[in-house]
Amino acid sequence: MKPPTFDYVRPASVAEAIDALAAHPDSKVLAGGQSLIPMMNMRLARPTALVDIGRLDELAGIEANGSLRVGATARQSTVLENEQVGRRWPLITAALVHVGHPATRARGTFGGSIAHGEPASELPAVMLACDARFLLRGGSGEREVAADDFFVGHYTTVLADDELLVQVEVPDPAGSAWGFGEIVRRHGDYALAGAAVRLAVDGDGTVEEARVALFGVSGRPIRATAAEEHLLGTRLGDERAAAEAGRAALSGTEVTDDSFVSATYRHDAAAAVVERALLEAALRRRGTN
Repeated sequence: MKPPTFDYVRPASVAEAIDALAAHPDSKVLAGGQSLIPMMNMRLARPTALVDIGRLDELAGIEANGSLRVGATARQSTVLENEQVGRRWPLITAALVHVGHPATRARGTFGGSIAHGEPASELPAVMLACDARFLLRGGSGEREVAADDFFVGHYTTVLADDELLVQVEVPDPAGSAWGFGEIVRRHGDYALAGAAVRLAVDGDGTVEEARVALFGVSGRPIRATAAEEHLLGTRLGDERAAAEAGRAALSGTEVTDDSFVSATYRHDAAAAVVERALLEAALRRRGTN
């Protein structure tokens, strides 16, 4: 299939992009296009215009001075290959390996995967686990939004019609333990269930802070707060605590089913993948992959 007719705008700056979004109601931002274009071809998305920001160099930078700052149009492959990201934010690198395939990562953008709001995508959940913040810019100026507050529902975020995600900021994990896992039908597919975990521990290995994010199980990426509460005060690598946290992960969550798997399957899969990610976290600390 082919998409319906649409206007195409290639702005020369972020300011021009914001003006173009305001001037074209029901428009969409085009960065890498690896998710949007297939949806348009299947007529699941029908924007009246595409505002192409893929060539805006001002949005493509990567800085790792204290916190990590990634421009929205930085290619996923560029972030994956960045030595400092791999050394200091290995959870991001581990997740990016599972995002699509080399060809799609060469075109897909870091910010685009987040702004798209796909509930089964890896990066949104990783941003929740990493306590990231997003810099948004629009006709009313700039604002910062925490990852916890950014994802609203299925393909829905807090971005206003004339706003762009321009930068992602991720705090230094400062020696946190981390884990990542997902269940997919084939490598590169969207996850049937997945988890990203970050744990802050004291010198004795006691968990002082836990962030457990799930993807592929609900209408948006979510924090598994019940699992996080189970983990506080436990020892890193405690098998019983990991199993209990896995069973509690979807407490109070409406789990989705679809043509691939049932909600029951997703519930059990999420429990298993959370437990596995937590046990793997015991083997990993920043700088030891």
